[in-house]
Amino acid sequence: MRRLILTLAAAATIAATKQPPAPPPLPEGVQAPQPAPAEGGYPYLIFKPRGYDADKTQKWPLVIFLHGSGERGSDIEAVKKNGPPKIIAQHPGSPFLLVSPQLEIGPEGSRWDTAKLDQLLASVRKSYRVDPSRIYLTGLSLGGYATWAWALRHPELFAAIAPVAGLSEDKDLDPCVLKDMPIWAFHGDQDDVVDPQQGFAIVKAVDACKGGVRPRMTLYPQTTHGSWEPAYDDPAMWRWLLEQRRSVPAPGTPQDNKKKARDK
Repeated sequence: MRRLILTLAAAATIAATKQPPAPPPLPEGVQAPQPAPAEGGYPYLIFKPRGYDADKTQKWPLVIFLHGSGERGSDIEAVKKNGPPKIIAQHPGSPFLLVSPQLEIGPEGSRWDTAKLDQLLASVRKSYRVDPSRIYLTGLSLGGYATWAWALRHPELFAAIAPVAGLSEDKDLDPCVLKDMPIWAFHGDQDDVVDPQQGFAIVKAVDACKGGVRPRMTLYPQTTHGSWEPAYDDPAMWRWLLEQRRSVPAPGTPQDNKKKARDK
């Protein structure tokens, strides 16, 4: 009897100290929900492309999509209603990582917080093999506003941006920080929610800076606020986006050291 008690006690001790099994890896080619990172940010959907697990050294392009006001809340599946999460569900062979965060609804509504987006991106880059020269930002409506806001604050992060049916509210920030950024903005000419003239004002301001890359504007005729439908359905937009690359200083070079000092 004593031997049996000692055996059971030893088994209980082993069970108590045994670590829980690691969570299974995310499946490839499907979108999976992830909670907000522990260090801050937003909950998000992550799409991991097919072939991601085949080569543990390969880095992949990353597209970040910011949804509009209609997808705010706590049901992460609502993020698939419009834009890239909807498109990628129809094209699971897409060769890039897609991160689609969700914005909560506060007491008086809510808007995207670029500081929390910074935290989210930092966490994603730690968790996934992201090509730092190919990080792309796009968003529609409220997410289009945030696309401009985030890019104006951190132009060094993105290889290109594609704001849709949005505008910039940052009158105190210099639009010329985006003069070398590949930009393609989209709007409907009959938009009764966001005035297309106001939406393209920031594009014209960037163009006036006469940088190395001229921004592009597409105005869809006879189209209201839902200009994201033709914008994201256009293969030319996706080809253009994924062709863009940002120059990234090699580790340890003087340029890289300067960048690290700026990022602190």
